[in-house]
Amino acid sequence: MARASESQLLFELPPVPTDAIERRLRRAGHKAIAGVDEVGRGPLAGPVVAAAVILDPKRIPDGLNDSKKLTPAAREALFEQIMATAHVSVVAASVLRIDTTNIRQATLWAMARAVNGLSHLADHVIVDGIDVPPGLACRGEAFVKGDGRSVSIAAASIVAKVSRDRMMVRAAAHYPDYGFERHVGYGTPVHLAALASLGACPLHRTSFAPVRAVLANENAAGMADGVDCLDEEFLV
Repeated sequence: MARASESQLLFELPPVPTDAIERRLRRAGHKAIAGVDEVGRGPLAGPVVAAAVILDPKRIPDGLNDSKKLTPAAREALFEQIMATAHVSVVAASVLRIDTTNIRQATLWAMARAVNGLSHLADHVIVDGIDVPPGLACRGEAFVKGDGRSVSIAAASIVAKVSRDRMMVRAAAHYPDYGFERHVGYGTPVHLAALASLGACPLHRTSFAPVRAVLANENAAGMADGVDCLDEEFLV
């Protein structure tokens, strides 16, 4: 499996993402460059979501940045622009997949599926992080803090974030007492309090320690055997 080069860490991040990586790759003959990022590795509940985006070099939306550095309103506006001008694929790896493999493997699976699901075939992939997911039909490179370096990866981070947030808002309609619409599954004090009070729901990751502890307490008290899990199509 390819890994990010140590030399990449020697360079200062630009103030905002640029298309420098993409231009270098186009000079090398690549035409369809897919940026890839994920959202949702850390939450206690919900899927991990990966997006792959091939931007049109002539229609790159202004203001692209790491989704964590943008306001919700800015993310939503950029999401609409990306969807209107780029080739986009989004894949959610379910709680079942996360718990039966692990969060890293589920994330890499979702990334590869997102790239391979693009309607326009990519000829090079650039990924945020340290790993290039296995199973790609073309070569790829991984970039530490890539969502702060590359406009394509930044676009993927925005699409993944908005897509997952919308999924978790929809999840709140199914499980209204957990506050998913507010914390989107992260282990906030409100979420942990609800988890302790209500126990786990089918969206909780039983392989994550806080959820596992709640289930262990329930099982010890004879109250529950665990929770059902949801497949990739649920909430997508």
